[in-house]
Amino acid sequence: MTSDILRFLKNNGEQLDIQIAQALNIPMPHLQREIAQLSQANEIICCNLTRFVAGKKIEGVSCRLSCDMPAAARGRKPAGVEVDSGARP
Repeated sequence: MTSDILRFLKNNGEQLDIQIAQALNIPMPHLQREIAQLSQANEIICCNLTRFVAGKKIEGVSCRLSCDMPAAARGRKPAGVEVDSGARP
């Protein structure tokens, strides 16, 4: 079961616990135990999250892979700093 959760997070990125439970068809109490085990093993990172959607309060646990790095920002990158080598003509 844990491999299914890890595969889902790898394919879909950061997700709420309710979204994981719905996608994998896992009962919420069982999923919470699995998430706790994965978090203790440092496989995933979890945090409590509160969202307001259309005035409705939604509380859940946000989960992502612990090794998941965000993609590099698009657009121009800052120019490198030139190092003065001390050589003068």
